[in-house]
Amino acid sequence: MDTNDARNRKVVAVEKFDLETPETAHQISSDSWFQVAFVLTTGINSAYVLGYSGTVMVPLGWTGGVVGLILATAISLYANSLIAKLHEFGGKRHIRYRDLAGFIYVYVLFRDDSVMKLPHFIAISGVVCALFAIGIPHLSALGFWLGVSTILSLIYIVVAIVLSAKDGVNKPSRDYNIQGSSINKLFTITGAAANLVFAFNTGMLPEIQATVKQPVVKNMMKALYFQFTAGVLPMYAVTFIGYWAYGSSTSTYLLNSVSGPLWVKALANISAFLQSVISLHIFASPSYEYMDTKFGIKGSPLALKNLLFRTVARGSYIAVSTLLSALLPFLGDFMSLTGAISTFPLTFILANHMYLVAMNSKLTTISKLWHWLNVCFFGLMSLAAAIAAVRLITVDSKNFHVFADV
Repeated sequence: MDTNDARNRKVVAVEKFDLETPETAHQISSDSWFQVAFVLTTGINSAYVLGYSGTVMVPLGWTGGVVGLILATAISLYANSLIAKLHEFGGKRHIRYRDLAGFIYVYVLFRDDSVMKLPHFIAISGVVCALFAIGIPHLSALGFWLGVSTILSLIYIVVAIVLSAKDGVNKPSRDYNIQGSSINKLFTITGAAANLVFAFNTGMLPEIQATVKQPVVKNMMKALYFQFTAGVLPMYAVTFIGYWAYGSSTSTYLLNSVSGPLWVKALANISAFLQSVISLHIFASPSYEYMDTKFGIKGSPLALKNLLFRTVARGSYIAVSTLLSALLPFLGDFMSLTGAISTFPLTFILANHMYLVAMNSKLTTISKLWHWLNVCFFGLMSLAAAIAAVRLITVDSKNFHVFADV
């Protein structure tokens, strides 16, 4: 290690082992496994669950949707566990995904009118997300807000389930056939496969694992087991009941399909919006940590210098994201594209390949073949899903203009 590396890193004593830990402006090893489990569960039960009945079940049908979700759950747990077990590989803590991949592969993957319309609401959402990002300096500071997020999630999930069940009972005839021509079915089913893995996004697992107390691998596995057992039950319930109630006519946002008292639907929508602010902050945390560490932001989060930096850096980041969201508001299509080009590689391809490279000498021939099979299969799936998603975006771009009020 050269002088610069030594200056940017510190060595900490962890139980009986000395583990090299990269310098970071955020807190590490301060949270219980239970709090980390709720961070993971908050992400998996974000307001996106209200879209899975329409974006997963409608294209796949009962058999494909149910089997696909269960398989995606099991495979995602397996892939997550591979990443979690590599957290202390080589005598170093890998608190960022790019650190883990860089250590294993040697090179660095991450371098350095008067009526309110949809774009207006997206802009308002961006402002709220920016205020929250400025006020919450790092993941460990989410403690209280994780409880708030759980309550908000329960509100919109329970409302969606109850109103969907009521509509389902009162609407005996439903069509569960997969709609469209043969070629359209092929593309929509492939895109839905990307939506399946989007539901279990693991592209920031090392960043979340960095916050858990020692022993980090054992505690992270507890959190993962919680996420993929109790944590997925609300998502399963709202997805399956929503599809059962409305069949192939299910909206890509379930609350658009339900009927019921206006104030109840309003409460559910407001809860979904507020919970999304919290969950989106979790997903953006790796970017925030990178900026804070890159520019040496340390000390009290309330220090004027730190507040100004978060206001400018995170505010700018969210402003660009908000502009793009308002410019191209095709939510379902971009869920498919995101799943294809980021979630597939990060969740399945890199997880299996990094584990293969790191543990190569300890794996049997059958285990090596198994991991290579996963890499090749999910590589092909990623390519196919990306093509399908680009096609969907191209088709929808002909039907909607920029800043559309969809």
